[in-house]
Amino acid sequence: MGQETIGEFEHLVLLTILRLGDAAYGASIYEELTAHTDRPILRPAVYNALRRLEAKELIRSELGDPTPERGGRAKRFVRLTDGGLTVLHDSRRTLLSLWDGVAAAIDEAK
Repeated sequence: MGQETIGEFEHLVLLTILRLGDAAYGASIYEELTAHTDRPILRPAVYNALRRLEAKELIRSELGDPTPERGGRAKRFVRLTDGGLTVLHDSRRTLLSLWDGVAAAIDEAK
């Protein structure tokens, strides 16, 4: 598998999955994204991104145990694959490199 290309929203979803760890599933990802962004997040967009990321083999999912508070339905938990971690690592390195030396210019402009 070659290096996967991901969009900004998929990037945010991957970061959120990493942040949530074992507690990452659709609703928790939606709630965490909503808490940390200043833009509206649509629930269906989260689930669509999860399907795309799984198709790209950047995440994997598995059903948890059914819970009474969900009417006996199980949550589908997601985890990053090695490929997903690599994408985030490479993205972080690129962004830090690009930010080097320009943060002061942005701070001065505000």
